[in-house]
Amino acid sequence: MRPPARRGARLLSGAGLAAALLLPAAAPAGAAAPAAPAADGKSQELPAMPSALDPDAEQTACVPASKETAKKQDWSRQRLDLDRMHRHSTGAGVTVALIDTGVAPGAAGLDGRVTAQGDADDDCVGHGTFLAGLIAGTGGAGPRLAGVAPDAKILALRGTDRLGKASAGLVATALREATAAHADVIAVGVALTGRDKDVTRAVAEARAAGAVVVAAATPDPPASGADEVPARTYWPAGEPGVLSVAGMLPSGARPDNSPATDGIDLAAPGAGVVSGGPRGTGHYLGSGASVAAAYAAGAAAAVRAVRPDDSADAVTRRLTATAYPADIPQLDPYAAVTTVLGGSGSGAAAGAGHAADPVTVRDTSGADRATGRATLFVLFGSAAVLAALWAGFALSRARARGWRPAQADAAGSD
Repeated sequence: MRPPARRGARLLSGAGLAAALLLPAAAPAGAAAPAAPAADGKSQELPAMPSALDPDAEQTACVPASKETAKKQDWSRQRLDLDRMHRHSTGAGVTVALIDTGVAPGAAGLDGRVTAQGDADDDCVGHGTFLAGLIAGTGGAGPRLAGVAPDAKILALRGTDRLGKASAGLVATALREATAAHADVIAVGVALTGRDKDVTRAVAEARAAGAVVVAAATPDPPASGADEVPARTYWPAGEPGVLSVAGMLPSGARPDNSPATDGIDLAAPGAGVVSGGPRGTGHYLGSGASVAAAYAAGAAAAVRAVRPDDSADAVTRRLTATAYPADIPQLDPYAAVTTVLGGSGSGAAAGAGHAADPVTVRDTSGADRATGRATLFVLFGSAAVLAALWAGFALSRARARGWRPAQADAAGSD
């Protein structure tokens, strides 16, 4: 037979364990800030994917095939909960036009789903193919590195020259080609420093045709040591109705070297993100607002696949209304696909500005209050159980001493 003290200690330990198990189950079920996953793409030794090549180099070679492959799923896909979202939508039947450096049609994970206009099938830089993998890649041999909408189709368009330098003329032409091809979503990975009337008209035409237009809020971060860039609006992200997307770190903050701008609608993972390139089966690390915009475009494709009758404005509002609330709302593709929103699914007329009409999210305040009461009940109940067990332990000790005070019992033993 165990001594009373040891038996009491075991009871207390068991009660503490029971309380520890009960409390997490009673935690409020409302939205909580997603924790930064341990698997951060930055910890993987992969080559960096540039957004442009040096035009002043004596001999500019295309980005070589990566000899390294990712050993784990990067933080961005965990943060966006893509494994769970793919059970509800994979973007099947949706075409995403990608305006960047081009896309290699035969790239790993994209084979058979890429159509290129003109010379957009020649992706020397590799950046456009990298973004296409985030939008619609299957992950190749690593399915946990799939994009947001792995069954969507990609229409590759050039918004830059062969070395990655963007121009307003190329972007405007690409936007019109995307509109003529009836693209459901148009993703613009480049950011222009000045507004251009042809780009403005091309964006308006694309929106009037029913396309969701998503654009990088800023250019990708400048090279180390570059002069600080003053805050400004970038285009076409600044055009009315365009979903402007910025990159974020696992903490949710923007990277320190991000160009300053305003009018950002969404933030999405934009640092230490893993994807493939135009050559070989290896992986690269990418960063910047273009990466974040690719993720948002993939989410738009996933929504359009399950809600084909929703207007472009309704899709855009859905992406922002279901985002995790923060200084800059953070993209949540799973919520965008699965959340039931109040009001009708029809959108406002094309040409609406960035400040879209708010969408009412289903009221969960009653459930939150009920969960809070349940939490308090468990807390007080656990405290009462612990108090009762401690009282039983103290009584058993006193009985063993013949109800003598503990000090007297100690003195008698001397």
